[in-house]
Amino acid sequence: MTEAFKQLQQRAQTQWDALHQRPWVRITTGILAGAAGAEEVVAAFRQELARTGVDATVSEVGTTGLCYAEPIVDIITPGGPRVLYGNVTPDLVPDLIARHVKDGQPIADRALATVDSDLPGVPRREELPMMRKQLRIALRNAGEIDPIELNQYIARGGYEGLDKALSEMTSAEVLQEVKDSGLRGRGGAAFPTGVKWGFLAGNPSPIKYILCNCEEGDPGAFNDKGILESDPFTLIEGLTMAGYATGASNGIVFIRHGHSEPIDRTQAAIKACYEAGLLGKNIMGTDFSFEVEVSLVGESYVAGEETALMEAVEGKRSMPRFRPPFPAAYGVWGKPSNINNVKTLSYAPEIIRRGADWFKSTGTEKSPGTAIACLSGHAKYRGLAEIPFGLTMREVVEEIGGGDRDGGAIKLLQTGGPLGGLLPADQLDMVLDFDGMVKAGAMFGSGGLIVVNETACAVDLVRNLVAFDQLESCGKCFPCRLGTSHLLEVLERIATFASRPGDLELLHRIGASMKAGSLCGHGQLGFNPINSALTAFAEEFRQHMEEGYCATGRCGQPFVGRNTARRWAHLAGVSPTATVKADFVNKLAPVGEQA
Repeated sequence: MTEAFKQLQQRAQTQWDALHQRPWVRITTGILAGAAGAEEVVAAFRQELARTGVDATVSEVGTTGLCYAEPIVDIITPGGPRVLYGNVTPDLVPDLIARHVKDGQPIADRALATVDSDLPGVPRREELPMMRKQLRIALRNAGEIDPIELNQYIARGGYEGLDKALSEMTSAEVLQEVKDSGLRGRGGAAFPTGVKWGFLAGNPSPIKYILCNCEEGDPGAFNDKGILESDPFTLIEGLTMAGYATGASNGIVFIRHGHSEPIDRTQAAIKACYEAGLLGKNIMGTDFSFEVEVSLVGESYVAGEETALMEAVEGKRSMPRFRPPFPAAYGVWGKPSNINNVKTLSYAPEIIRRGADWFKSTGTEKSPGTAIACLSGHAKYRGLAEIPFGLTMREVVEEIGGGDRDGGAIKLLQTGGPLGGLLPADQLDMVLDFDGMVKAGAMFGSGGLIVVNETACAVDLVRNLVAFDQLESCGKCFPCRLGTSHLLEVLERIATFASRPGDLELLHRIGASMKAGSLCGHGQLGFNPINSALTAFAEEFRQHMEEGYCATGRCGQPFVGRNTARRWAHLAGVSPTATVKADFVNKLAPVGEQA
């Protein structure tokens, strides 16, 4: 252990112990909790504590993942049990302060769960349906620490991995440990992370970049920003570790505009790391130096593609580049670069801290570790669940997600974002595994799992997905630009009972042209949702095309007119600006509200 880190640990532990000497109130805030009124709850706590003179620490933390119960208030008093209260509203705050914070008497009939303690009639957090099968690695600090307080991160084991790497391991040994762990990219492609780092490590350039991709534009995916708003330090530590392993000099965290909590908290965490000597020159007193900054992007879905991301960082329009040259040879500003997802980098600290064998002991042979699933749609329990690979999708949907919120039957699971597939209910016994899902015509992608019940129509759902893909095409490749529009035109005919002979064959021909001629995955994968729907729900397509009938009653009306973004926005009743695209996609989605 370096002397510099030893001093950081001692200071962090002292402050952590001090936090527990008086009542500590943690309130979940951020994108998801904020939508449920968390800001009003925080304000009510601060005002009531000031009015009553009760001495307590109030911290804003990121989501615990139990989004169905947001906002959550987490209260612990000296010598008392730690209790979580769910769906808290401002009118409950005076009672919580008077009885629990001031008098140390938890309110059992209002409690959601306890943590590391027992309270009669209240389940432990790990007994909640959504938590029973979770194993938290990347989300280990979610809801536990103030996301801008470095000392709290260090007190819970943070930066032990980087200290070990810098004091006990060479960069080549760190790289080999990540390779041996079997960690695969969590952004969708599932490429072996250690192999990808190796491409950059072999480039001798003195200036090299590690780019962290947090564009996260998939409707139904919110785990990347969940990490950044809950624990940005684990991403920064992993990013720095990747820099050490590859010999990179700079890191850039690339975040989509319009989401203030992930942006503000990441910037604050970076500042704290610089002040503590964990970023910049001679980190922890060693010869290793690494600079990190945040780059913001306009709301372009294609900016999530790694070469389009580099274009956006350079201030250009988000459009993919031709390859070769590949980023490890010619990346951002012409310098060798590596691009990793937030989740991928967030696993690195614990892999180095605990070892490759520890990580491989979880999951499956080809998909070791855990997956962070974003459950939304018609699920009873919506939120983030970090679960080991190897569970079945039925366990994820029915046990962790609680099945249909209305007690009905599950019809399908939409996976992998708008370029993913539709997994019918009779295939939910398949194992959660990168390769297995691809073989089944679906994909795990970045982790979005939209649960759909019998009230939804597969034709209408796939029309929504393709409409999103058509709007978000950057337009650089004509097979994608024209192909997504043509796919949508054909689906529009089918959904309005105006199909023509040969429409299904036409869909396949368009999809084949897009796959063969598109520059990036947006066009190459654009036929995926249609292909999976045609395979699993052929009867629904037949009813629409031959009988002019939709069993759910969702179809029959025009959706997109001439398929332009402006016409689509007009029909949705919103302005066709970039800042509201995701809003009206969700507004028109037939699968219910997002988590």
